[in-house]
Amino acid sequence: MLFRFGHPLYLYLLLLIPIFIAAFIFIRYKRRQNIKKFGDIRLINQLMPDVSSIRPIIKFTLMMIMLALIIFILARPQYGMRNEEYKRQGIETVIAVDVSNSMLCEDISPSRLIKSQMIVSKLIDQFDEDKVGLVAFAGTSITLLPMTSDYISAKMFLEQLSPKTITMQGTDIGDAINKSIANFSNNKNIGRALILITDAEDNEEGALQAAREAKEMGIKIFVLSVGTAEGGLIPIGNNEYKKDEQGNVVTTKLNESVGKEIAQASGGVYIHVDRTDEAQAMLENEISKMQKDDITTTMYSEYDEQFIAVAILLILVMAVEVCIMDKKNNFINRFFKSLKI
Repeated sequence: MLFRFGHPLYLYLLLLIPIFIAAFIFIRYKRRQNIKKFGDIRLINQLMPDVSSIRPIIKFTLMMIMLALIIFILARPQYGMRNEEYKRQGIETVIAVDVSNSMLCEDISPSRLIKSQMIVSKLIDQFDEDKVGLVAFAGTSITLLPMTSDYISAKMFLEQLSPKTITMQGTDIGDAINKSIANFSNNKNIGRALILITDAEDNEEGALQAAREAKEMGIKIFVLSVGTAEGGLIPIGNNEYKKDEQGNVVTTKLNESVGKEIAQASGGVYIHVDRTDEAQAMLENEISKMQKDDITTTMYSEYDEQFIAVAILLILVMAVEVCIMDKKNNFINRFFKSLKI
């Protein structure tokens, strides 16, 4: 449970209270000095038996409390953050995206990586009752987003993908598959899809074994193979391209055989991503065929507004302030006599 203010900037108005207190003290001091000009203060107080020296202080204190409560209302006090769990029908999908340097190649317009991001973004737009996770991989793998129904966060992480996401270059598909598998739940009744997007260049060993393990767990791998057989250059900025150790410009080519073998080993589907939208349609069609089951999702509600509670307290303080008069009340004077009110 948490407490916060919806508009905390209004809390700066609380700085007015010390100013008002200082002004009140100054006015009381000047009043006392003026009374001294007419004679002894004790004698003058005896001549004004109905005048109370404490009541104005109490009323001023109550007014400052009312001011503080009004400021709190303007700042919108909020308390809580309830979490509610509910079930819905859907599938679990982990999207593993290759962010190695070769994915910057522009043989697929605008580039292999950007094309992949566009396909995944459109796929996420089609999700409704499903859960999605995001893994980035190159020479190693990291989970950027665990399984969630927060599609906005998924698209945000997706848009930020680049070769800088992972410093270790290469293409370790086996590690990517294993990292992705760890994000799925233990619900075997639900469709579980791993969308693997890569050009499969410089692939490390272990991908086929990881794909077989995924199949045993009921995880279907959809391999989106991005690039062309002719390949292309890898831009590194400033109109320059990546070169090897001998100074020769590097040409990166799509390795389709690896993608097909992984899809076959997992009982999944191989899709070649080219310059058309056919791959997008094929992927959406295959995903729609998957079995859906109940997914338990935890959703966090809005903070509860505490306006009414503060308003009631404000009314009570206001009522007390109105009931207290500046002058002494003879009817209750004896009751408060011990308190010198």
